[in-house]
Amino acid sequence: MIDRWTAVRGVTTGPVVTYGAIGMCCLLFVVGPVSGLNPSYGTGDTLLTAQAVHFERWGVIPSELLQGSPRALLTPLTALFVHGSWLHLLGNMLFLHVFGAMVEERLGHAEFALFYLGCGYLALLAYAAANAESDHTLVGASGAISGVLGAFLCLFPRTRVTSLYPFLFFLPLRFPAWIVLIFWFVLQWLAEAQSSSTGPGVAYLAHLVGFGIGFLYAWGRFRRAARVKPPAAATEGEGQP
Repeated sequence: MIDRWTAVRGVTTGPVVTYGAIGMCCLLFVVGPVSGLNPSYGTGDTLLTAQAVHFERWGVIPSELLQGSPRALLTPLTALFVHGSWLHLLGNMLFLHVFGAMVEERLGHAEFALFYLGCGYLALLAYAAANAESDHTLVGASGAISGVLGAFLCLFPRTRVTSLYPFLFFLPLRFPAWIVLIFWFVLQWLAEAQSSSTGPGVAYLAHLVGFGIGFLYAWGRFRRAARVKPPAAATEGEGQP
């Protein structure tokens, strides 16, 4: 029998928002022009044109977003479900799969969905504000997933996670989350400091902003939460486990 607390927490349903976001991103990528699997988009130059139109329609273009048109204001949400390549998609979905479930369990399904979309929107908006004159299209769930990473660091800093490090020959090593995520954050910071805003590339600034928003939200949300007390000893008449 499922105990009442478990039912209230929604654990029995699993991380439906996390898996739903992964499924939607993968489905839209496969049926879209970027995957190259949908023959309706043609091949060669025809396919490249379809891809460009796809990015311009659903991605964030900073110069247009800051003009405030209703269509452009929706693109930070639609861009979260669009990816530029197989590697881009699989990398993002791996991070969301590893870190999303526990954050969703702590926040609850509805709050996690709003948190995910909010982090992604604000991260892309911040990037657009910092690159106001750019006409290059920005797509991907990285800003939202970075928010999940920030929340995970705040909520589960000692949880051990398995990571692969290129400079260690991709050996799978387990470290506490605070080591892995702070290392990741520093890498993003250094990459942003060396990046150029004159052309397309990885939106490291969106990663940093999303991470910061996620961490601060989790900290503000749970800093006053009561500590979970250890279960009391069984009273007379109750069997010990």
